[in-house]
Amino acid sequence: MTKATEAADALGLAYEVTKHGRVNSLEEAAAARGIEPAKLIKTIVVRLADDDYRFILVPGDREIAWPKLRALLGVNRISMPDANTALHVTGYVRGTITPLGSTNAWPVIADERITGTISIGGGDHGVGMTVDAQSLTKALNATVADVTE
Repeated sequence: MTKATEAADALGLAYEVTKHGRVNSLEEAAAARGIEPAKLIKTIVVRLADDDYRFILVPGDREIAWPKLRALLGVNRISMPDANTALHVTGYVRGTITPLGSTNAWPVIADERITGTISIGGGDHGVGMTVDAQSLTKALNATVADVTE
């Protein structure tokens, strides 16, 4: 059990845990989980202002489209917090960040291409959670929008 699986249980979210050793790339993680990179979801924490963050869920084969994200949020500037700040505001070290079990329930934005069965970080290195994308976005009350390229 991790904070992420405990949070998923509390939300009533069905999932399957996949454990593998440390990996050096998203492609290695996808291979270890037996999925294509597009189905491995990256959770990126972004900073809008002091003490105002968002979790952005991004398919593994895509990147955040910053102009689209800024337009969606109605802001002119978004930054990426440093590793220490990310740990402080999520409770997770980089490479393990997930909205599930975070120390702060920051709003979640999920790219609209996240569909079907996906794998999201399980809150520790080498731990993934296979979930249904629609169930996950509903459980997290995520805003689903076109935010990647």
